[in-house]
Amino acid sequence: MAAHRIDVGLYVVAKPSLGIIEQLVGAAQDIGLDGVFMWDHLQDFFPSVIWDEEFSWLATQSASPHEWFEYQTLLGYLAAKYPNMRLGIGVTESVRRHPIVIAQALMTLAHLSPRRPILGIGSGERLGTEPYGLDLSHAVDRLEEALQIIRKAFTSEGPFDFSGRHFQLQGAVIDLKAPEGKTPEIWISAHGPRMLKLTGQFGDGWYPVLVASPDDYAARLDVIRQTAREAGRDPDAITPALHPPIIVAPTEEEASAMLDTKVVRFLGLILPDAIWQLFGLEHPLGKGFRGYIDIVPETYDRQTVDAAIAKVPRAMVESIFWGTPDQLVSKFRAFAEAGLRYLVPFDLSPAISPEAANYSMGALAQIAHALQNGA
Repeated sequence: MAAHRIDVGLYVVAKPSLGIIEQLVGAAQDIGLDGVFMWDHLQDFFPSVIWDEEFSWLATQSASPHEWFEYQTLLGYLAAKYPNMRLGIGVTESVRRHPIVIAQALMTLAHLSPRRPILGIGSGERLGTEPYGLDLSHAVDRLEEALQIIRKAFTSEGPFDFSGRHFQLQGAVIDLKAPEGKTPEIWISAHGPRMLKLTGQFGDGWYPVLVASPDDYAARLDVIRQTAREAGRDPDAITPALHPPIIVAPTEEEASAMLDTKVVRFLGLILPDAIWQLFGLEHPLGKGFRGYIDIVPETYDRQTVDAAIAKVPRAMVESIFWGTPDQLVSKFRAFAEAGLRYLVPFDLSPAISPEAANYSMGALAQIAHALQNGA
C-alpha cells in the first residue's frame, strides 16, 4: 500500500533581517517546498529578561526577541520574488485586525501571487492583545462571527449586512475579489471541541499546533469531518495540516542533547496546565494556565522564568517531534495514516547553535523529499 503524500511548507520567522528571510524562502523554493508561512505577531513568547546567549544562540544575532515584521507587507513583497511558493499566514486573529481588513489583505495577496494564498486564523493570544489595550474575552465567539464575515467578503456580490455581538456591518462594501480560482483558503488553528466544529463549518483547512499523538489527531479530525457533513460540506475538501515544533540533528544523540537546552525546555511553558496535569504536575505559571494563549512575556522577571523552566520535566520535552531526519519522517508518516496531508514544521534547532542552523535546511529538504514522494 502506497504511503500518503504530505506536502511540506516552510515556517519563516518574520524578523529581521530581510536578507535572511530571502535566503530561506529562496532555498525553500529551490528544494521544492510547497509554501511559506509566518506568524502575525508583535511579540515573541520569549521574555526579554532571559534573552541572552545562555538561552538561545539567536540572542547573539538580535538584541530583542520582539522584532517582528508586519505579515501583510512582507508576504506582498515575497509574492513578487518567489512566484512558485504558496504564501500563507499561520496565523492571524480578528481582535487586532477587523475581519474585513483581513479579507481585503488576503484578496490583495491573491492578485499579487500566482498561487492561491492561505489565511490561517485562530482565536488570538494575550501577548498580542492585552498589552495593547485589546480585550481577548469571548475570543471564540468573536472568531465565529469573523469567519462568517470573511466568507461573505470573499463571495458576496455588492454590499452586505451583518449583525453580531462583536461585529455590526451595515451596507459593507468590499468589491475587491480574488481572481478566478484563487479565492484564499481559510485554515483554522483549532484544538478544543468548539474550535474543531468551527473548522468543520467554515474551514478549508485545519492548522493545529498541539496534538499529542496520531490517535489524538485522528479523533479531532473526525470531529471536523462529522461537523462538515452536518453542515452540508465535503469533509474531504478540508486539508488536514499540522504546525509542530521540531528538533532535528544528524544523530539521535545530538537531537536528544538539544532537548536539554533552555530554549527547547521553554516549550514546556507554552503547554497548558491540562498537559502538565497529565504528568502529575501543576503548571509553574499557575493552575489553569492555558499555555501560549496566556503568556504575556514582558510581565515576568528572570527568576520566575528560570524557576519555571527548571520545573519542565524531560518527558514533557520528549513529547515534541525530535530526532534524525529519518526518525522524523517515520513519526510524520504515522500522522499521515491518521489523516495529515500538509506539514509546516516549526524548527527550533536554529535557535540552539550556528551549526544546528546550518544543518537545518538540508535536513528539512530530506524530510520534505521523503514525505512528498511517499518514501
